[in-house]
Amino acid sequence: MDTTAPASASATDTIVEHLTRAIVEHRLLPGTKLAEQKLADHFGVSRTLVRQALFQLAQNRLIRQEPARGAFVATPSVEEARQVFAVRRMLELATVREFIASSTPARIKLLRKHMDAERKAMLEPDVGRRTELLGDFHVQIASLMGNAVLAQLLGDLISRCALITLMYQTTTAAEHSHDEHEGIFNAIVAGDEAAAVQLMQEHLDNVEAGLMFDRSVPTNDLSMALSGSN
Repeated sequence: MDTTAPASASATDTIVEHLTRAIVEHRLLPGTKLAEQKLADHFGVSRTLVRQALFQLAQNRLIRQEPARGAFVATPSVEEARQVFAVRRMLELATVREFIASSTPARIKLLRKHMDAERKAMLEPDVGRRTELLGDFHVQIASLMGNAVLAQLLGDLISRCALITLMYQTTTAAEHSHDEHEGIFNAIVAGDEAAAVQLMQEHLDNVEAGLMFDRSVPTNDLSMALSGSN
């Protein structure tokens, strides 16, 4: 029985997962060079599998590949940042409406469980965990509706937003974002569609308004960034 293909796919997925997490958790900064050999050594795989993983990440717009120079963590432009937030508004306002319309006690219970984890993370020093949970709040709403396509789309957008906020946000604004999530959640529990939609709109507006598009971004070291991903 030939298990080479599944094993290769699994290794590629692992690399994609770890690099995506490092980007979302702000351990890999925009512009960081992703050296194939360093990645191959780190994950104990061939450069061919690394190239496959980098290709997937490029398809998701998380990295850019330059001829003769290699792969780099993407550096979203101001225009791209504005477009990402515009798409998030369109998707997420509709998602909140649909979630409330099809809400069940079981879905509310699971969303409450996420909020409990988010609330707990706000009191702990693990910035990566906090960042992950804050982004996952938005994906959870779609996921709990059973819409895998929507959840994947939002997940991709949230990952791109992680790069955008890292490049242009003046502070992490974690506490403010969590407070706004609490407000959205409470409106969902109350079944108040108008309030939930308005609060989601204000939340996304506030995140975008907090971006400073003239901010410079420092570089990062690949080995250090991946040291917490295993």
